[in-house]
Amino acid sequence: MDVLVDTSIWIDYFKAGDSSNDLDYLIDENFIVTNDIILAELIPYLKIKRQTKVIKLLHEVNKIPLSINWEEIIEYQVKCLKTGANGVGIPDLIIAQNAMQNSCKVYSLDKHFRLLNQLLEVKLYG
Repeated sequence: MDVLVDTSIWIDYFKAGDSSNDLDYLIDENFIVTNDIILAELIPYLKIKRQTKVIKLLHEVNKIPLSINWEEIIEYQVKCLKTGANGVGIPDLIIAQNAMQNSCKVYSLDKHFRLLNQLLEVKLYG
């Protein structure tokens, strides 16, 4: 079971928040994966904070390739807009598409993924 860990979970984890125990379990069981969007959201802040060890560890996480189908992203956005889910951003749609393409669950604190679970059947962890 691969679990694509969203930025919101990592931020909570770094702050020793409520998701820490679940993420520790996923890390220990080697279930976590990442992608370039999530790394691009996390690493700049970590660089500014000079967290080189954390950056190195994040680069060691299995990275699933991004293969963006832009027509599909457009259709996802249309579906979101038609159902009133107006605040779902393109990065979240790409993460959802990436997870579905790679048969992963998404682990996120972002409410947009709960909407995407209902609209697009994105599988969620937790």
